[in-house]
Amino acid sequence: MNTKKLIFAALAGALLCSPAFSNARQPQDGVAEAARKAQAEKKTSPKPKIVFDNDNLDSLKGTVNVVGQEPAPPADQAKPAAAEDKTKPEAEKPPVKDEAYWRKQFAAANKKLADDSHELDILQREYNLKEQQYYSDPNTAMREQFDRKDLTDTKQGIDDKSAAVAKDKQDISDLEDALRQAGGDPGWARQP
Repeated sequence: MNTKKLIFAALAGALLCSPAFSNARQPQDGVAEAARKAQAEKKTSPKPKIVFDNDNLDSLKGTVNVVGQEPAPPADQAKPAAAEDKTKPEAEKPPVKDEAYWRKQFAAANKKLADDSHELDILQREYNLKEQQYYSDPNTAMREQFDRKDLTDTKQGIDDKSAAVAKDKQDISDLEDALRQAGGDPGWARQP
């Protein structure tokens, strides 16, 4: 039994002195030391840029630029563009053709068509009334307030307004073609 104790003590001593046992104890010290180093680095490192997510999105003020900064044009293109801008007055610059532009154009064209159509309708009603009240008999015509000249003038006004309505319809068709060629949404031509 004495030998058993001696063997046990030898194995225990060898095990305690072995490098595997000493390495098993070192990681605990290493982890604590690594944590202290990480905290020290965190204090000295610069603050990170603000990251926006759904939680802090409502705290934004102003505008957000998702694309980034606009790159500067090459030097050879920047100078001619600046020279053109100085020689070209602001009134000559072409308007931006966005949804508001097209809706305004179509609203104006449709209003003009509606106005001309309404005037044409009124002229046609006047002509019908004058025609009913006109008598071709010269004796009766002398007592009436309308004569053949009034009928002819009203008929000429109807023809002119009919031509204006046709031109208005053609203008709207031309606007639709221009919108289609510009790549705009066809819904912009409709009245809201």
